[in-house]
Formats: sequence, C-alpha cells, structure tokens
Amino acid sequence: MQEYNGVMMQYFHWYTPADGTLWNQLAKNAPELAKAGITAVWLPPAYKGVAGKNDVGYAVYDLFDLGEFKQKGSVRTKYGTRKAYLKAIKAAQKENIQVYADIVFNHKMGADFSEEFKALPYDVNNRTVPIGEMRTIQAWTHFTFPGRDKKYSELEWHWWHFNSADYNALDENQRAIYLFEGKHFDEDVDHEKGNFDYLMGCNLDINNPDVRKELLYWGEWLLDTTGIDGFRFDAVKHVKPHFFMEWLTHLRKYSGRNLFAVGEYWSTNISALKHFVSLTEGGIMLFDSGLHYNFSAASKQGQAYDLRELFNNTIISEIPNLAITLVSNHDTQPLQALESVVESWFKPLAYALILLRRDGYPCIFAADYYGAKYRDLGKDGKTYTIEMPGHQCIIDKFLEARKKYAYGNQTDYFDHPNCIGWTRSGNDKNKEGLAVLLSNGQEGSKNMQTASANTTYIDLTEHITQPVVTNDEGWGEFHCLSGSVSVWVPKQ
Repeated sequence: MQEYNGVMMQYFHWYTPADGTLWNQLAKNAPELAKAGITAVWLPPAYKGVAGKNDVGYAVYDLFDLGEFKQKGSVRTKYGTRKAYLKAIKAAQKENIQVYADIVFNHKMGADFSEEFKALPYDVNNRTVPIGEMRTIQAWTHFTFPGRDKKYSELEWHWWHFNSADYNALDENQRAIYLFEGKHFDEDVDHEKGNFDYLMGCNLDINNPDVRKELLYWGEWLLDTTGIDGFRFDAVKHVKPHFFMEWLTHLRKYSGRNLFAVGEYWSTNISALKHFVSLTEGGIMLFDSGLHYNFSAASKQGQAYDLRELFNNTIISEIPNLAITLVSNHDTQPLQALESVVESWFKPLAYALILLRRDGYPCIFAADYYGAKYRDLGKDGKTYTIEMPGHQCIIDKFLEARKKYAYGNQTDYFDHPNCIGWTRSGNDKNKEGLAVLLSNGQEGSKNMQTASANTTYIDLTEHITQPVVTNDEGWGEFHCLSGSVSVWVPKQ
C-alpha cells in the first residue's frame, strides 16, 4: 500500500475575510507551514466570481480573470490580485510546498446579457420528470467579459454552451430546472434527484465541442500562467467523469508532469464512488466524506459512539490508495448548507486518526488549524456569531510525530467501543515507530506491542507525564485521558 507521507492543507474556509490578503498571507506563512510539515496547499478558486471581491469563488464568472480586470465591481478577488496570487504560488513552491488549484467546471454565473430560446421544464426534485411543454424562456446565458475585452480568450459564451438553468425571466414564479432545446442531461452523474447533472447557475454542456476546446485551452493557460502542481475538482458528481480524465490526461501530457488531482464527490454512497473511480481509471483521488460524517457523529454522540465503527462506509476502508482523509472543510462549517460539525473536543482525536495512520493522504482544514470567527444567517433566518477554536498546537505535535515516527506496518487495537489504539513499526530509516491511544469515554489503557523492546516511551501531547517502558518483546501498557488522545514516541 502506498504511503502518503505528505500533508495537504485547505488554506481557506468559507468565511475567510474578504479583505484581499489571503495570497499575501500564504506568501508570508509558507516557511512556517513547511517547517510544521505541510507539503501541499489547496487554494480557493482564484478567478472572478459573480460577487467580485466578496465571492468565495464557486459562483464562477470568468476563469481567465485571476484578479486582473475590473469586472463584477472589483479588480481583485476575495483573496487578492493576480500578481499576489502568482507571488504566493512561487513562495510556497520555494519552500517545497505544492500548490493545488480549485477547479469549477460545473457552471457559470453572472452573465452579461440574457437570451431567449426554447427549453423544457423539469421537476427540481426529480430531473427525469418534465412538468410542462417546451416553451420559450429568457435566461442569463450570454457572457462577454467586457472588462477583459477578449484578452487571453475571444470566446463569448451563449445559451448553446450550456444545457440547463433554473431561471426563466418570462415566468419567475415557476420553480423548475429548464433543459435547453436540443440538449440532454448527462447520464454518468450522480443519481440523486433522479439525475444530478444540474447543480446551479448556467450548467456547462461538456458535450459541446467549443466548451471542451475552451476548457482544455484554459487548462494550458492556467499551467503556463501559474505553474501550479495539481487540482481539486469541485462538484465532480455533477459532471461526467470522462471529461475530468480527458482534461487531466491532456494537461499531464502538455506539461510533462504527473499533476496531482482530487475530486469532491460529496457522497456516502460507496457504490457511486466506486463507479466514479472505475470511470476515471483510478486517476483521481477522492475526499472521504464518509469518514467526515463518522467523525461528526462520534463527536456528537460521545461515549455512546462505538469507535470501532469509525472507518465503516468510508473510502479509506474501501479504496485506501485513493482516499483524501479530512476532518472538516468549508462546506461543513457551521451555518453552511452542508453543515455537519465535528465538535471541538473530538477534533484532536480525529486529526490523530488521519495524520498518524498508514493509509490516506490527510488534509488539514485552515479553520481547524488557525480557528475562525464569523457571523452569518442560520437556516432559521437569525444571525449567529460563530467562534471556532484553533487546534494548531496539538496538530503541530501530530505533524512532528508523523515526520519522525509514523512509518511502517500498522497494528490496530480496535477491541473496545470507547478506547482504540494502534502502533506503527517504523522503517529502516525511522526505526522506532509510535503508539497511539484515544478514548471517547473514561481514561483508557491498552497493552500494545511496539517495534522497540526495553524502550522508554513518552506522550508527545504531554497529556500524560508518566513514561511507559516496553518489555523484552516490545509490549507496553499505554494510557490516554478521558475524551482525549495520547501519542507515545521513544524518548530521545
């Protein structure tokens, strides 16, 4: 099994301040991140969104505007200017940190003009059921990008570059997904809502030759412009998988580099995930949303949760070589549409589980690391102030343990519902290995075998001060506190 010793950080969250400083912060913090053990950063969409300087980036307007043109009310994006973006990438790469760009191919929003054409309305909750006859609609589908004035690309987008939308200016009261005349929903997409090709905005028609040509060209332009090392594909469950591999294969050949790729297929349906993997020939890793949901459930249920079930229905257990393990992300934050919070007390346990085990490529969430404070509307229409404490101190300890000790074979001690542990045997270069024990209930202890006989182990977290000495066969009685985790490493 391949070991991903590297660690990715999602270097933003949904409520990252819209002050245009994120790129500058990354350039400044890159040496500190590298020293801590971060080997890659996933950056937010860097192109202009419909809300200009306030847009998180997923409401894509112009892929070619990296904060260079006066469009949607600003030159810069939420995170800064094109110049600052390119500087941040170089600063990170100078510290041997790879940079992954967030790619949104599902939709465009904020068109410059509306157009009239025919479309067939479908039920928003079942996109296999028409709810009327073909009719003329008026939708915002004509993109001219006047601020860019055809620099980098001359293509204007029209209704025929898309296959569907959810708005008709001629009948604003009807709630429907409008399938454009002559178009169809792709079949190789998630089957939620009957067919989940449509998500939002103007849904790109990936089958249109102009669209395919433009996106392939844009990929070349992006690589030439930025020199990034890989991609995070947004909303892959809504786009036919073959196109991602076509695009990725083209750019790998174009650049001569084995560019990294991970897809966001946010689902706990293992069969659907395996189907995506088969269609992409294992060429794209996936975020382990099932593992995240298990962490969330465990954090809320406390001692009632059986820790032996943490890896049930997860990518890490079914397709470990393609799993990106994570605790939280921007979509799961409090007040977000997919809110599924991992409570603060459990986050150290969860990060130990993704950073110190053998399988998976772990991703640290910036809001978990640095903390976050923000205000937004809840689903009840009320305004809430959210404060998320940072866990940088304990995560840094885990990163230290990962760099020095988390190598080699893994032996699991998942033999109790509230106290589980594992050991790593080390390898030729890092011989000592480690032992990890965590509990969601009372204080716990477990007799576990290490690779080091007659060796004194100390708790790197400093939760427990009494050392453990292994016997002639490497066995030792390791401990952890109530609702806590301890990481035992050889005393140097």
